[in-house]
Amino acid sequence: MNTLKSIGAVLAGVGAIVALSIGTDFTLESVGIFTTPGQRFFTPWMLVLALVYRCLYAVTGGYVTATLAPNRPLRHAVILGIIGIIVSMLGVIVAWDLSPHWYPIMLVITALPCTWLGGNLKYE
Repeated sequence: MNTLKSIGAVLAGVGAIVALSIGTDFTLESVGIFTTPGQRFFTPWMLVLALVYRCLYAVTGGYVTATLAPNRPLRHAVILGIIGIIVSMLGVIVAWDLSPHWYPIMLVITALPCTWLGGNLKYE
């Protein structure tokens, strides 16, 4: 039963990150602050803003995962971060020509530290 709870905790963290990121992206696109999907994304302040809120959401996801984990909460947050690294590496491949190279690379670099931080915040 703990295995299912562990999977659920990690999936809840993934869900939180994805829902918050997509929701924020959609809102910023809808009000005209960000460009629409499919267009190139080269404005530096937009990329920095997106990186900042994605990092905050990764911290939130790590916190959610650690909170729901049946045991070893930090390990669960690290697993979430590893999943984030893998997904972000796929993003590097997909977004290579859609944005400056530093942006998707930074998503890879920040995935694990941010989820780890969220996991640690739960217990401080």
